[in-house]
Amino acid sequence: MEAYAAVLLWVIPMFFMLLVIEVLYGHFTKKQTYTFMDTIASLSSGISMVIKDALGLALVLVSYPFMLKNIGLWEQESTLILFITAFICIDFAQYWIHRLAHKINIFWNKHMIHHSSEEFNLACALRQSISNIVAFNALFLIPAALIGIPSDIIMVLTPLHLFAQFWYHTRHIGKLGLLEYILVTPSQHRVHHAINPIYIDKNLSAIFCVWDRIFGTFQEELEEVPPIYGTLKPSNSWNPIIINYQHLWGITKDAWYSQKWKDKFKIWFMPTGWRPEDVENKFPITPRPVDNSLKYSPFYTSQWKFIAVFHFISHVIMLLFFLTNFEILEFSFRLSFGGVLLFSIFGFTSLMDFYKWAPNFEIIRGSLGVVFFLIPYHQFLKQEYPLITVYFVFYFFITIGIGFWSKTKKLNRKLAI
Repeated sequence: MEAYAAVLLWVIPMFFMLLVIEVLYGHFTKKQTYTFMDTIASLSSGISMVIKDALGLALVLVSYPFMLKNIGLWEQESTLILFITAFICIDFAQYWIHRLAHKINIFWNKHMIHHSSEEFNLACALRQSISNIVAFNALFLIPAALIGIPSDIIMVLTPLHLFAQFWYHTRHIGKLGLLEYILVTPSQHRVHHAINPIYIDKNLSAIFCVWDRIFGTFQEELEEVPPIYGTLKPSNSWNPIIINYQHLWGITKDAWYSQKWKDKFKIWFMPTGWRPEDVENKFPITPRPVDNSLKYSPFYTSQWKFIAVFHFISHVIMLLFFLTNFEILEFSFRLSFGGVLLFSIFGFTSLMDFYKWAPNFEIIRGSLGVVFFLIPYHQFLKQEYPLITVYFVFYFFITIGIGFWSKTKKLNRKLAI
């Protein structure tokens, strides 16, 4: 985890620089693909994912080293050919993991957040799950384990494979000729994120598009069918914590209200979107129209935008502190500090969603944050990091003030949706 945190300190600035370049390009070409709160929500989701992964908050059912030890047929030495083979194995595994997430109700929950943005840009790539707390991905690496690919190669290549999927989340790059037959390109991935009927559940490959072509899930982007982004059941929220568990909450309610015990069990493993007939009749859901007429776009004054930027910058500072000092912080403090940051993201994005309970939540959050940084148990913060501690305490005091200020406003979530 220490190595992962160190790598992120290099990767995060690179990603942010590319985001800025895309925003500036969109501005000067008058083809802007970013909106204010959607971008803040995407970046906040990325922070949530980093915290969750850095803390290792997942139950591993089957690990790759375990499989390698028990089913590996050979012992291999690290060579260039083996690295290439391992990368292909990871990509093949990711295709089937991705396909499973799109096809089965219970697995869609951990992937839905990546599709929740109604825009398509590099920031959207950072909408990654924190709800995948049960890890079983190693099962799809059986081919790699059988031929004896060492665990350290898999560990090195897996994050690189994920980072390599960042670049094609853009609307500014057209079709790329011959590469369209080899790699996943922006054009192909725009199709994947679209909710147009012809595009749904297509182009599931991560790096090499050959898997889609072999297994019948490839769809070319059509000029006459511009992609419409988002999900058929829109999240209508900027809160990445809520979005991460929306689908799970929905199928849990459907299982509860269904009168048939068979359906209570069946719903978890049926294709995405399937609901028991009695629940569908009693609680019908109207899918979002396949157009851009009903995007989730609350109106924000300059004051609200300033509040959102203030919170986001503060959370970035908290994240950088967390990653920079990750190796020397005790696990208990890592865990509690990560919880404070996730709690903070939940609070401010709920406020930006105009939930009526959000102002009180922010007052409570701010108060708990001040206590967290001032309790005697955390005296080492004031001794070793005095300036940053002052800033954190200042941030949570301001949060309390924002909570009281927002109580004077008429928050109407219905108008937001």
